[in-house]
Amino acid sequence: MKRRALISVSDKKGIVIFARELVGLGFELISTGGTYKALDEANIPVKYVSEVTGFPEVLDGRVKTLHPLIHGGILARDSVKHMEQMEQNGIFYIDLVVVNLYPFRETIAKPGVTFEEAIENIDVGGPTMVRAAAKNHGRVTVLVNPESYEEVLSVLRETGNVPAGMRKRLAAEAFAHTAEYDRLIAGYLERQIEPPDTFPETLRITAQKVQELRYGENPQQKAAFYISSEAGVGTLANGKQLQGKELSYNNWIDMNTAWKLVREFELCAATIIKHTNPCGVAMGKTPLEAYENAFAADPVSAFGGIIAFNRVVDTACAEALKERFYEVIIAPDFSLEAREILSAKTNLRLFVVGRGDVGKVMPGWVSRSIEGGYLVQEVDQGTTSVSEWDVVSEQKPTEEDLVALDFAWRIVKHVKSNAIVVTDHKQTLGVGAGQMNRVGSVKIALEQAGDKAKGAYLASDAFFPFPDSIEEAAKAGIRAIVQPGGSRNDPSVIEAANRLNIIMVFTHRRHFQH
Repeated sequence: MKRRALISVSDKKGIVIFARELVGLGFELISTGGTYKALDEANIPVKYVSEVTGFPEVLDGRVKTLHPLIHGGILARDSVKHMEQMEQNGIFYIDLVVVNLYPFRETIAKPGVTFEEAIENIDVGGPTMVRAAAKNHGRVTVLVNPESYEEVLSVLRETGNVPAGMRKRLAAEAFAHTAEYDRLIAGYLERQIEPPDTFPETLRITAQKVQELRYGENPQQKAAFYISSEAGVGTLANGKQLQGKELSYNNWIDMNTAWKLVREFELCAATIIKHTNPCGVAMGKTPLEAYENAFAADPVSAFGGIIAFNRVVDTACAEALKERFYEVIIAPDFSLEAREILSAKTNLRLFVVGRGDVGKVMPGWVSRSIEGGYLVQEVDQGTTSVSEWDVVSEQKPTEEDLVALDFAWRIVKHVKSNAIVVTDHKQTLGVGAGQMNRVGSVKIALEQAGDKAKGAYLASDAFFPFPDSIEEAAKAGIRAIVQPGGSRNDPSVIEAANRLNIIMVFTHRRHFQH
């Protein structure tokens, strides 16, 4: 019996070679539009779909494959009843369907694309053929990914048939392909609705597996890394590893904290992360100065940390970095000289993210799984500007004080709650994270800062429920405190600040991070 393959692809990578091999294996080819043209120009025998259907493409190409002679050939089973009906209606079996879809994602990513252009790039016939072939994978092989061409050709050459297990796997891949496509379209249309619906009734999370990881947080847990289909330029997931060992699950978690933190600053900044919290954050005139200040904040904890810069790592910075052990260094880029210097440390991972929007946090959602479900929230973008803060103490801050408090406030947002940060104008001095009570975090941060706490600045991610933290800050010599405010005990906390001669400002915005 003659075998037939229907080929209609937007991504034409490898399609000419694949089609030529199919003809050599005895397949008759059917195709449409641009795919037909590509195969015909390559002198590959191919039938235009209208030759099969006896009906022309109409409505600007919107209707060409939606026809019983096509879908009957895809959906027919190997049964006497189906064979009789096919013979009565002149339908021929189609055994292989090779289809990928109109480039909707690429279309909506183009600057200035119109709504009408986006709608015209919604494929209808393609998904219908893919789903029909995937449903009938008991007989039909469906291919949506050019990476699978050689695998299918190999088994056809060896055995003449695609085994049932492979057809089932390719069918699953095909349904995933159309599901992602529909999710992109739905998401795009939802964004056009006025007023926009913040959270859709159905949560659609679609991502492509990039690689399996060695293990998760612990060796007994399997893990993998997936990239969101909507990850844009400047996102960590879209970055590129230049060298070093494979990244681990814990590496990715720490890298995410590091990259989000340095993007808070428009001036040159560096951070060193250990176990999802910053052990050092600093600014400097150059990447080297920022790095040295961040390292000096906590040299002991910095060992084996993950470093992020919001500027290109240059030669001078690379020379300093190579002298110590770190797991990962993240930056918008590395100079050629810096890459050469750091290449000597073969296990050190260098990760390039690109420029992105320095000083801005990417909008979107954050999701976390719980047992049997998901929690979804908006990204905690930015923070209140200094101009929106309220000075609640009798002692007033200078402009210099406000600059330092703003620096501390941007950092505490990225420390796990209960979060306390002590800084000077350009460098963290102490960090207290994740304690069960706020005064515990205050004591840890002040102990780490030591004598440097005198005249320094303290930031808290949430309000102080009692004056005890203010009293601890005063003992250490803290000059000014920035906090959200909002406690029922605000009056007693403010009274303590006034009594102890501490400047206090309220931001009216909390930055809990669990």
